[in-house]
Amino acid sequence: MKKLLMATAATALMAGAAHAEDVKLGILLGFTGPLESLSPNMANGANLAVDEINASGKFLEGQKVVTVKGDTGCTDSNLAVQSAERLITSDGVKGIIGGMCSGETGAVLQNAALPNGVVMISPSATSPGLSTVEDNGLFFRTSPSDARQGEVMADILKERGFDTVAVTYTNNDYGKGLADSFAEAFKEQGGTVTMNSAHEDGKADYSAEVGALASAGGDVLVVVGYIDQGGAGIIKAALDSGAFDTFMFPDGMVSETLEKNFGSMTEGSFGQHPNAPGDGADKFREMSAEAGFDSTSAFAAESYDAAALILLAMQAAGSTDPSVYKEKIMDIANAPGEEILPGDLGHALEILKDGGDIDYVGAAAIELVGNGETAGSYREIEIKDGRMETVGYR
Repeated sequence: MKKLLMATAATALMAGAAHAEDVKLGILLGFTGPLESLSPNMANGANLAVDEINASGKFLEGQKVVTVKGDTGCTDSNLAVQSAERLITSDGVKGIIGGMCSGETGAVLQNAALPNGVVMISPSATSPGLSTVEDNGLFFRTSPSDARQGEVMADILKERGFDTVAVTYTNNDYGKGLADSFAEAFKEQGGTVTMNSAHEDGKADYSAEVGALASAGGDVLVVVGYIDQGGAGIIKAALDSGAFDTFMFPDGMVSETLEKNFGSMTEGSFGQHPNAPGDGADKFREMSAEAGFDSTSAFAAESYDAAALILLAMQAAGSTDPSVYKEKIMDIANAPGEEILPGDLGHALEILKDGGDIDYVGAAAIELVGNGETAGSYREIEIKDGRMETVGYR
């Protein structure tokens, strides 16, 4: 089993030598840019599902799946669209795991996926605006909308006894969508947002932004940003000036980089990212440990689920044509049917081949609602003794 799982790294290398009968999937993530530290484990999660499918030998009468990577830069819509067009037209992918960040995901959907009729399942694009985008049934998400994350953030703060916060957000669809969602939910619970202001990524100095936030006041600074970009600059400026010592970190900030660079200086700070407890998460943790990556890394589980859903939908439809298999994604993600966890993909392929039903639960407790996204749950973390620790799930 370990030998099969360790084949993850080889999967991408196989793409260049794919045979005519191989089915290609695109992994379209921000391998450069403000969330580049999250992308490797997201790709590992997707490739783990592909390797499991391939190891079973039961996918569409023995066809193999190979993955092809494309870079979005996370916030670079032009690069994202160019990469998606290359994946679709040159590489011939039959589905895309991605995009990663909300703005470039919307751009790829409108300018590449829709015109070419290709299915996208994003593990991490969470803007509420994507819930109502025109997608012709081609777009799905394995992470919940930030409309939900905003409510979770408000609950966490109130339960911890914080009534006033300042908010800074990266100036894009993701940042503004989550900041507004959170502010509305927090105010409904009686909390006060002293300031809700945007910051631009790529600056060398954020002292002016932090100065304005400090003047507004607040017990906690909520940093809706990217840990490999402006979010890190905001934290550094706040710590250097002594303006804030307690922070709340939404999903774009939760990574090993946060712990490595700021863990010892942000004791008691807290946050959350999409992640689920349960048997599926436990199994995914075991499998990812054997494959050599961290199952709790943000959006790794959701990436496994995105790849699995695309491939199982193809099996259910008996076709790799996105216009055909897109109709099966909602069916296999929900009841009725036999529950499918990580490690069960070969068994799921058998059930679907025989005309049976499955209920894909996966690594992140997937249950898709009418607009093709999951309600989802969140892992709550806290910085304790310089390390990110799981303190619960919501």
